[in-house]
Formats: sequence, C-alpha cells, structure tokens
Amino acid sequence: MIGTSNSVAIIGAGPAGLMAAEVIAQGGARVTVYDGMASAGRKFLLAGRGGLNLTHSEPLPEFLSRYGAALPHLQSAIEAFSPDALRDWSEALGQPTFVGSSGRVFPAALKASPLLRAWLRRLQTEGVELKLRHRWQGWGDDGALRFATPDGERAVQAGASVLALGGASWPKLGSDGGWVDILAAKQVAIAPLRPANGGFTVAWSEIFRDRYEGQPLKTIALSFGGRVVRGEAMITRSGIEGGAVYALSAALRDAILADREATLHVALRPDVPADELTARLAAPRGKASLTNFLRKAAHLTPLGVGLLQEAAIAQGAALSALAPAELAALINAVPIRLNGLEPIARAISTAGGIAFSELDADYMLRKVPGVFAAGEMLDWEAPTGGYLLQGAFATGAAAGRGVLRWLAR
Repeated sequence: MIGTSNSVAIIGAGPAGLMAAEVIAQGGARVTVYDGMASAGRKFLLAGRGGLNLTHSEPLPEFLSRYGAALPHLQSAIEAFSPDALRDWSEALGQPTFVGSSGRVFPAALKASPLLRAWLRRLQTEGVELKLRHRWQGWGDDGALRFATPDGERAVQAGASVLALGGASWPKLGSDGGWVDILAAKQVAIAPLRPANGGFTVAWSEIFRDRYEGQPLKTIALSFGGRVVRGEAMITRSGIEGGAVYALSAALRDAILADREATLHVALRPDVPADELTARLAAPRGKASLTNFLRKAAHLTPLGVGLLQEAAIAQGAALSALAPAELAALINAVPIRLNGLEPIARAISTAGGIAFSELDADYMLRKVPGVFAAGEMLDWEAPTGGYLLQGAFATGAAAGRGVLRWLAR
C-alpha cells in the first residue's frame, strides 16, 4: 500500500478532473490523477473533432438559464469560473479563442489536442502526476482507494479525493457509469443515468430509410411542447438526431419515458408564411409529378418530399389528395412519431447522476467525508453549445476549492 495521507487523488482525467487537479496543485497540495484509459482526456478529444465548443458568449444570465432545474446547484460554481474566465484560462495556455457566428466559443486552433497538450504540460510543471490504466474499484476496508492496473490491484491512501468519472455516454472512451454501484453501496442517492443530447428512434418505412439514411434536414424548425428550435437534423437508419433535436432532447426523452412515444413536428419552410405557401401550391401542376411540383413550388428537397410522404402514409392519406391549404399546413408541421431513445452509449452526454442533496456546498459527499465529486457524475444536464464543458470545468474547479478547504481544516 502507498501511504500518501497528505496528498489528493483525482479519479478521472477529463476536464472536471484535470481542472480540480490544477486548482488543488496551485493551492500547494500533492496531486495524482488516475484514469482507467491509456491516455488522458479521451472524450475531451472526441469533442474537439467538431471544433471544440468550449463555452458560449451570451450574457451570463441567459447562459445560466440553460441549466434548467440544476441551476441553483451550479450557479455559484459557474459564476466563480465563468465563460470569460474559461476563455482567459485557454488564452494563458497559448490557445486564444474566438466567437463563432452562433455565439459559440472555440479555440482558434479548432482542435482539442493543442489545448490538452499545453494543459498537461502545465500540470506536470505544477507537480501533478498522471497514472493511466488505473481503473477505480472503490474503497478497501481500510478506506484506501483501490485500482485495477495491468500489474494487479493497487491501494492508495489519500487525504482527500475527487471523483470525476463522467456519465455513461461513450463508454469506449472511459465514461461507462461503472461508479454507480460503488457509490450506491455507500448509500449515496443517484438519479438513474439517462441519455442527454441524443437521438431518437423512428419506425421509418423501408423505402424511406434506404433512400434517405445519412441525409440532413437544413434550415428547418422543430417544435415540441410549445418550444420551437431552428437548426438542422440528420436522418439515421433508426431515427433522427442532430443539433436541433438535441436542443429538445430532454423534453422529448422525458415524454417518451412517460408515454412511450412523442410527436416531433418539423417545419420544412419555416420562413414562408402559410398564405404564401398555399398560393404557390394552388398553382396548376400541369404534367409535373407531385415530387417535381413540390420541389419547384415549395422549394422542397427530395428528403423533404419524402418526409411528407411518410407523414401522409402514417395518416392513411394520399399526399396528392390534400388541398393546397392542407398541404401547406403539413409542410410546416410534419409530424414525426418518436418511439424510443437511442442507446445512452451513443448520446453526447448523460442526465442523472449523484443527487445534489448528497453534496455539501464544497461538492463533498456528505456520506463519504473527504470525497468530492464533479462534472458529469452529478445530476445535471445542459444542451450542446458550450454549456456541457463549461459545467464540467466549473464544477471541477469548485470541487478543487472544496478540497483545499477540507485539507486546511
């Protein structure tokens, strides 16, 4: 057994864990970061494939509102490590940021790897050690942290520890939710892990599925539960996904879990008024096929026409039999019946996790003194757009400050 009672163990080398390590190391404690994977920040690097959306530039009150019911528990952490502070932090690592047209904030390199490399170098200069291929197994009878390693089981004593093991999305990258049973055995209340920012299943017809799988729906508006979101979506073989879908995913998921289905409505031409669209569709079709007529009169893509045909079939109606006003109404409210969730392993993030009632103001587990938790392990979710990473960084920093206060006591 390695006796390091005056040191701190961080379990998880993602953004939350590494940020906690940085705060604690700068506070003067000895820090070792343990991770079950062969390299640090695997999911962070995956997020960087799309440009690494670090945070968002909108005003802080609006930004904070994106966290919904979890805001009272996250507000102080995000205010202490705000979007502006995150941008300054990235700049200090030699990775300046810029604001995209959507208000999202990206590093100028549009990659995660330069930022992660610079961060790991700085952590090393601050004395942080990184132990890879160390999969956490819980605690021994003596309270020691136990890890499975390629060289066998290892026990580590620490004065404090931070759990930053992520949720259960993308398990191949290390976040597999394996910690749930360990904490449940300590009587820690955990909300069931559920997919967040994920896709949904749809019973497409075979013809539609084979023809349109992998094709995007652009400049559309999706609506559900009184909320409308502009953006894009993607048809998959099993259903639908994409940015606009993710923005509604929490409400859609909860509706499906409650009622086993939910109907999403798609506006294919959201910027065209109903009367104008009706007038276009009332024009003589002549010898043109219905598909060609809709493409020219309503400027629909073949995929858009395919969606209309799917909706008509589901309603037992013929698309060609609809009056111009009925067709115009359908074009801007195409119903898609969602009948299930894509697996959590395919979701961008995870909802559920450690209940905030189990944590004190310093993010310490009340039932396991000296053990703190941060990041996606906690029971919160947020849409894509920079809110996920901001929440992970901010809670990691908050847990780090909590550890320093714990050690000082």
